[in-house]
Amino acid sequence: MQAFMSWLSDSFAPAMQNFTKRPWVAAISGAMQKNIPFILAGSLIFFYNVFRSYFLFLPDLGKIANYSFGMLGLITAFMIANQMMEKLYHFRYTLIAGLTSICVYMMFIKPEFTDGNMLVSFDRFGPAGILLGIITGLFVSYLFHLYTKLGLLKESALPDFVVGWIHAIIPILISIGSGTLLVFTFDIDVFSKLLSLFSPIAAFGQTLPGFILMALIPAIAMSMGISVWTFTGLQMPIFMLGITANIALVAAGQPATNIVTYETLFTAALITMGGTGATLALNLLMLFSKSRELKTTGYICIGPSFFNINEPLVFGTPIVLNPLLMLPMWINAITSPIIVWIFMRSDWLNIPSKMIQVGQIPAPFSSVIITEDWRAIICYVVLMAVFLITWYPFFKVYEKKRIEEEIANTSKQD
Repeated sequence: MQAFMSWLSDSFAPAMQNFTKRPWVAAISGAMQKNIPFILAGSLIFFYNVFRSYFLFLPDLGKIANYSFGMLGLITAFMIANQMMEKLYHFRYTLIAGLTSICVYMMFIKPEFTDGNMLVSFDRFGPAGILLGIITGLFVSYLFHLYTKLGLLKESALPDFVVGWIHAIIPILISIGSGTLLVFTFDIDVFSKLLSLFSPIAAFGQTLPGFILMALIPAIAMSMGISVWTFTGLQMPIFMLGITANIALVAAGQPATNIVTYETLFTAALITMGGTGATLALNLLMLFSKSRELKTTGYICIGPSFFNINEPLVFGTPIVLNPLLMLPMWINAITSPIIVWIFMRSDWLNIPSKMIQVGQIPAPFSSVIITEDWRAIICYVVLMAVFLITWYPFFKVYEKKRIEEEIANTSKQD
C-alpha cells in the first residue's frame, strides 16, 4: 500500500497535473467552464417549467432556453478556439479565431440552400452539436497555431495595421477554405460523421460500466488534487445527448431511458451527495469527532457540503493524497452508481427527463425535483446509509491517527 501511495503522489499525480496544464487540455476545460452560464440559463427555464406544469397560467419561456442552452454547440465552437488561443499565448487571435470557428461550425452542420434560404435543423446548434463545437474549435485553433509558426512578415516594412490585417486574413482564409473543401467539395456532413464516430462511446457511456467510470474517474482525480473539469470534454457530449434524448422521448409520450446524464450524476445529488465522492457522510461524522481539528473542520465545511461543494473538505481534511480517505471516496463512486442504476432500471425511481444542471440544490430536495418522484427520498436514505457505513471504519482509523498527533503536539508545547 505504501509503495502504491508513493507512486500515486510522486509519479502519477504530478504527471496528471502536468497533463491537465497542457494547452489543448486546459483550453477544453476552460471553455466548458465558460459555457456554464449558458447551460444554467437553459437549466433555470427547465426548472421554471417544473412549476409551470402545476401553474398553467405562467407564461412559456421556452425561447430563452432555445437561444441559450439551445445554441450550446455554436457557443462551444467559439469558446474552444478562444481559449486555445489564450492558452497558446496567441492573444491577438482570441476573438478572431473564435469568430472564425463559428463560421466553420456553420459549414460543418451542413446547411442546405434553397431559393436564397438556408435550411438546417435547429437541433444541430444545440447540445447535440457540443462535440462538433469542440472539434471545430480545435480544428480552427490548430490551423491558426500552424500559421503563427510560419513567422511571416517579421521583417516587413509594411505599416503595422496592414501586417495585422494580413496576419488575420490568411488564417481566416485557410480555416474557412479548409471547411469549404470538406463540406462543399467532398460533400462531407461533418456533424453526422462525427456523431457516427462518437456513437460507440456514447452507447458505452449509457451502460452500467460507463456510468461507474463517469463517477469514478472524477473522484480519483479530485482525490489527487486534479480538477474534475479536465474530463468535461468527454462527459458533456454523453450527458447532453442522453438528456436531450430523454426530453424528446417524454415529449413523444414515451418513458425516458438514458440514465447517464448530468442530472442523474450531479444535479440529483444522490451519487455526489455533498460533492464528488459523496463526502457529506464524512462531513457528518467529522461533526462528532473526538479530534478537535477534525471537528472544527467539519463545522467549517458542513454548510458548503449541504450544497454539494466539497473542495473545502477535500483539501482541508485533507482527502487529497490521503490513502485512508481516498479509498472510501473511490468505493462510493463505484457503489452509488450501481445502486442508482438498480433503482432506475427497476422502475423504483424515475429517470430524469428535464435538463436542470444546477448542482448546488441540497438533496433530497434536488433528488425529488430532478426525478419528479417522491421515491427519491428512499433512494437518498439508502445511499446515505451506505455512505456512512463506507466512510466510518476509514474515518475512525484516521481520527485515531489525528488524535495521537494532537496529543503529541500538545506534549511538545508543554
